[in-house]
Amino acid sequence: MARQHDGQMRLMTKVARMYHERGARQADIATALSISQAKVSRLLKRAESVGIVRTIVTAAPGVYADLEERLEDRYGLTEAVVVDIEPDADEPETLAAIGAGAAAYLEATLSGGDRIGVSSWSETVLAMVDRLRPFTTRGAIEVVQLLGGVGAPEAQSHSNRILGDLARRIGADPVYVSAPGLVANPAIRDSLLEDASMQQVLRHWRELTMTIMGIGSVEPSSVLATSGNAFSPEERDALLADGAVGDICHRIFRADGTLVRGDLDDRVIAIPAQDLLRIPRRVGVAGGPRKLEAIRGALAGRWVTTLVTDLRTAEELTA
Repeated sequence: MARQHDGQMRLMTKVARMYHERGARQADIATALSISQAKVSRLLKRAESVGIVRTIVTAAPGVYADLEERLEDRYGLTEAVVVDIEPDADEPETLAAIGAGAAAYLEATLSGGDRIGVSSWSETVLAMVDRLRPFTTRGAIEVVQLLGGVGAPEAQSHSNRILGDLARRIGADPVYVSAPGLVANPAIRDSLLEDASMQQVLRHWRELTMTIMGIGSVEPSSVLATSGNAFSPEERDALLADGAVGDICHRIFRADGTLVRGDLDDRVIAIPAQDLLRIPRRVGVAGGPRKLEAIRGALAGRWVTTLVTDLRTAEELTA
């Protein structure tokens, strides 16, 4: 029975790929696979119902052009992308909308020659990857983790899925960081960075032309909290006392965007702040009330050059 089910899933996936990715007509699919056109139609409907095919509706580009321009002018952004959400949208709905908007932005702007750094633990970046349609031509040369991706098994699969799925969908080579994002002390960090594999990662970081990053609040997301790579409650209290409002790739910053240095920053295995800020295109994907102060800080410190966010957050940022 299981074998029959697997066979149906394979056939359903094949039909869906032929129709949605290659643009084949249903009649041609039926002929190619020696099945009836009615069966092709049923398989396509079933592919949607089980989630093999997902339909995402995004607002047409330029719907909020004035608001995007105000964001760009106020914060010195190269580009702002504002996605539509319902007035009463909750956090998961906001996440999904921003993910869809970021996916559409990538599909429209990747040219094939970029080397892209990617956040390891961002729920918003994962929402983008899940909504990204496979590219028919290569979208980038490589995608590289910006922060150590090793952690608790369930959370690590989240981190690896972001990188692996993104690489597959845009036809790029993946580069993993085989180390935790946070270690016990600076000596351990220094020792790990001397390893040959990490030396290679450092070279990849210096060659990046673009990043796609979540913007974190000081309070960690559920994924980061269970990963073994989150700061402890006591460490978070110390960060808050030092004025911390958010982070990008575990680089913690204050409301004015300045980096919070010290022991905690010296325990992070992630792209160095100076290397990150040299990358020409730095895309931040974030939104919702919980992230508002973190986004403000990221914009104040010029941590991002492009912001993909939701309508309510954009209105708050320009109020």
